[in-house]
Amino acid sequence: MSSTPSPRAVSRVVVEADGGSRGNPGPAAYGALVRDAETGEVLAQVAAAIGRATNNVAEYSGLIAGLRLAAEHAPGAQVEARMDSQLVVEQMKGTWRVKHAGLQPLHAEAREVAPPGTTYTWVPRAQNAAADALANRALDGDEVAPGPVAPAHGSRGERPDEDSLIEEIESPGAVRGEEERDQAGHRGWAAPTGTPTTLVLVRHGVTEHTAAKRFSGGLGGDNPPLSEDGRAQARAAAQWLAALGDTVDAVLASPVRRTRETAEEVAAALDLPVSEEPGFAEMEFGAWDGLTFLEVAERDQTGLDAWLGSLEVPPPGGESFRQVEERVLAGLDRVLAEHAGRTVVVVSHVTPIKTLVAHAMGAPLDAVFRMELSPASISVVSFYPEPGQPPRGSLRLYNTLPPGDATLDPGRW
Repeated sequence: MSSTPSPRAVSRVVVEADGGSRGNPGPAAYGALVRDAETGEVLAQVAAAIGRATNNVAEYSGLIAGLRLAAEHAPGAQVEARMDSQLVVEQMKGTWRVKHAGLQPLHAEAREVAPPGTTYTWVPRAQNAAADALANRALDGDEVAPGPVAPAHGSRGERPDEDSLIEEIESPGAVRGEEERDQAGHRGWAAPTGTPTTLVLVRHGVTEHTAAKRFSGGLGGDNPPLSEDGRAQARAAAQWLAALGDTVDAVLASPVRRTRETAEEVAAALDLPVSEEPGFAEMEFGAWDGLTFLEVAERDQTGLDAWLGSLEVPPPGGESFRQVEERVLAGLDRVLAEHAGRTVVVVSHVTPIKTLVAHAMGAPLDAVFRMELSPASISVVSFYPEPGQPPRGSLRLYNTLPPGDATLDPGRW
């Protein structure tokens, strides 16, 4: 443990802060340091475990500790706080509401501790490595008392799966490689700009029709409810997505019983209501609804062959893939207009999710025939605004299932 140094006469400082939880919630810790903004010299640092908590609680704790260090070691200095948590940064800037009751007192404390004029900057995770390493030292039992000890640099320790669910939501503009930056003149290589609208796409849990591989449409009826297995799948997905916290602006579901039941589990975990978006309902299968492929083949092999070989041919009384695409993309346009720059959870079905993924990738619609999508799986697409052009899509995650123990760190994206 080092002694507390005398305050430094510096005009501007940078607070670098981070926090993490191995389990989310689970054992948690934070790390923070204060740099002279002119020289880059570390004036003070701290790292401490905080018991069992979530990632967001640990991140706020790191920010508060960093702001206190700045007040102690550089009183009167102008402060810029840098973090790789977009949630904390946007909430401190006042652009995002603090809806989670557990974060509201921490947000209030951070605002009280921050000196007037403090600014907040989001940085990619790689640019917050020093604070991250401090947090991991504390998680490993090596706490750092407040003082002018040189910060540790290096790897992110043992925190698993760093391309995490939270990172993909919070860091959409991650730093790209030199080769990609060199190709910035090409639309296909240029790093996206602007704040994306991100859709977290959740397929509903299983029903008795899912298990029996029966056609189960989305417009002509309510269809079966979730089975017990389906409810368990929905709860696991909800527990995993709960880590996103206040980053989620809304939970949308198609107007079908199985998606609403899945969405209700997710919405409860995020403390949000469920809203319906009819554009994301499953394809209507008409006369085939409730039948297996074998049963349809026995009754209408010619019709089945025509449907499987075309994007334009619908089942009798149903919709074609092109008709579904038109409906899904109209729903997407509504979401992009109503939730611009935010993250939205969309609970939907196989065909609409595959259609959105193909659209985000700029792939032809028949790409849906070459995708697999598991029940209760999670996929993520983002759409970046581009002036004078349609939004630019980006596939971030596809067909990912929650860990077997949904209380584990949701590090999969």
